[in-house]
Amino acid sequence: MRVVWLWVFACAWSAGLLAPLHAETITVGAEDDWAPYSYAVAGQAEPQGLAPRLVRAAFQTQGVQVQFKVLPFSRCLHDAEIGRLVGCFDTTRTAANSDSFHWHATPLFREELGIFARSGVPGREATLPDLVGHAVGITVGYTYPTEFMRHPGIRRHVAVSDANLLRMLAGGRVDYILVNTLPAQHHLQHMPELQGKVQRVGALNTDSFWLSFSKVHPDGQRLSVVFEKGLQTLMASGQYRRMLAEFQRAQQP
Repeated sequence: MRVVWLWVFACAWSAGLLAPLHAETITVGAEDDWAPYSYAVAGQAEPQGLAPRLVRAAFQTQGVQVQFKVLPFSRCLHDAEIGRLVGCFDTTRTAANSDSFHWHATPLFREELGIFARSGVPGREATLPDLVGHAVGITVGYTYPTEFMRHPGIRRHVAVSDANLLRMLAGGRVDYILVNTLPAQHHLQHMPELQGKVQRVGALNTDSFWLSFSKVHPDGQRLSVVFEKGLQTLMASGQYRRMLAEFQRAQQP
């Protein structure tokens, strides 16, 4: 009988049905103000949104438990870059930061970088050339396409948050703002004073987002490989697709 139970245990272990007896626990930085993807809620220690659920689920498939440190994105990214944290999400990969981190091959998700203007602005779907000669608002510490950040004909103005960016636009302080479309729509649902005052008028691109792993932290490169395996496992099992579908249903008005 003992031999039979040992055989059952070995089969379950090899199939991944049993967690390791001493699972590794890591701490990852989570941004605090990018609803509905990753955000803090007063009175709750855990970050909310799609990104922390995906990060935790992917690591769990590899026997790694995750704790989150919730903090502003610019500080999150800085702490990962200097090795204080092993990684930070949600990061877009650009020419400016490509060499600063270890990147897993498969992005967490994709999201449109929208162009917003005050309501009533006529014209076709706006793109980068339409921003030339105008004042364009962006959020401090966020990553934007290199061609936009280096374009000499665009006047960039910085706000401390996406919510303030929307207020800046509605107040006429800039002509356009760049803000990810779903987070902007989420903000507008909770900012009735801006209803009917701003609108999406175009997009720069659709960004991919990653968990950027530290090149300085001793576990950064190793965990980037582990995380990629975890994402691939989630996708192969169908769990990733189910989590994304559930998230998308929750965003519908």
